[in-house]
Amino acid sequence: MIRSLAITNDLEIIRDIPLDKLSDANIKWYWVDFDIPTEAEATLLENHFRFHPLAVEDCYHLLQRPKMDHYENMHFFVMHAINPKTLAAEEIDLFLGSNYVVTFHLQYSREIEDAWCKIAKQNKGVDKGHLYAAYLVMDKLVDQYFPGVYQIEEDLNEIEVNVSSESIRELMDDIFEIRSKLLKLRRTILPMRDLLYRVVNSDRIDGLDELRLYFTDIHDHLLKLSDMVESNREMTADLRDNYLSINSNRMNGIMKTLTVMTSIFIPLTFIASIYGMNFENIPELKWRLGYFGVLTIMLIVGTSLLFWFKRKGWFK
Repeated sequence: MIRSLAITNDLEIIRDIPLDKLSDANIKWYWVDFDIPTEAEATLLENHFRFHPLAVEDCYHLLQRPKMDHYENMHFFVMHAINPKTLAAEEIDLFLGSNYVVTFHLQYSREIEDAWCKIAKQNKGVDKGHLYAAYLVMDKLVDQYFPGVYQIEEDLNEIEVNVSSESIRELMDDIFEIRSKLLKLRRTILPMRDLLYRVVNSDRIDGLDELRLYFTDIHDHLLKLSDMVESNREMTADLRDNYLSINSNRMNGIMKTLTVMTSIFIPLTFIASIYGMNFENIPELKWRLGYFGVLTIMLIVGTSLLFWFKRKGWFK
């Protein structure tokens, strides 16, 4: 589906204007949205708008890294939205010209819809031009990053609260799942932060000086998000190391107990093996109190070793 929105010189909004009417002198600026376009509709990027073939090619090759490319008569942006359920990145492409914005996305975008409604229905920013529409799209995309990051922080807090009621294995599974989510967010947020930094410091976008503070605000949000993601990654690393240390200490305790038991029973086994040999000339075997004598010796040896290990601090 292709929908269009045109703003006249009198700041009147015209919806669904035909594409061949967008070049009228009465049109101040316009926005065309390719919302899950068909193959025939997608060809209009090159056939009607005459966009550079490399930029059109990037629209089809998913997922491109967020970036900004400058061409002779327009600027091309690749941006990422985040699926709120899976946190997977979804590409949003934007063409910015001298008096137009063209957005292209192969999946439904709630952020594009919100930005579209702000201009088409609420008449916000129509006097600020097409660059403000581009700002709205970027702002809505970045705002959608926050719920995922906040949800991860809540999950981490819940893990800390329930640490005593969960097993180490369950905790490790939860932590590695959270780290996987953070990696997805990091792959989107950091490139978007770099993209907005380039936009804010660009001198090739006409009219940017008037709206530079708006884009700077988006960049500030991305800085905050990147700090939150890195902080959460460090927290998961600390939790992982702590739980591995706890597990290691438990294993050391178990191994110490087994070592003590083995050390006690080794000499007793040695004594039992001697008198278990099938030789006839073993004088102690004919002694009437030999059985009780050997048991007494084994008891003394075992008890002595037990007290000696305790004295050495093996039971602490």
